[in-house]
Amino acid sequence: MTIHNFYMFDRYGQLLFYTEWNRLRQSGITREEEAKLMYGMLFSIKSFVSRISPLDSSPGLREGFHCYRTSKYALHYLETPTGLKLVLNTDNAAVNVHELLQQIYSQVYVEYVVKNPLCNLTEPIKSDLFEAQLDACVKQSHIFTSKPT
Repeated sequence: MTIHNFYMFDRYGQLLFYTEWNRLRQSGITREEEAKLMYGMLFSIKSFVSRISPLDSSPGLREGFHCYRTSKYALHYLETPTGLKLVLNTDNAAVNVHELLQQIYSQVYVEYVVKNPLCNLTEPIKSDLFEAQLDACVKQSHIFTSKPT
């Protein structure tokens, strides 16, 4: 199983953090353009899922969309009650990725960004400690392999 890359957006669509591990191919556009496309796609998918859902969902409920798969990769998504959006792209064999996203949020983001008085929650994350802890958390996961299959 392989983890390709990770995005973190605030509630307004600003890219707060990006990193990659086993990404095989670059998109050919700038990171900013790629982030805008990713956020736009997430916004569209969430809107589509909420409109076609057979269940009535309240505006505060953020549980409609967790993952989508293509023939090449899977995109896993977690949105927190505050609107923070975490996206992890993996290969199709990855399982229990939602649990890893929750772990990244609670054990890495909350501990090393929210509780850090030097971090501004409305600006991109520039903490080396956060980056190191995220890297360690992902690499310790059962999903991570150093070489894509």
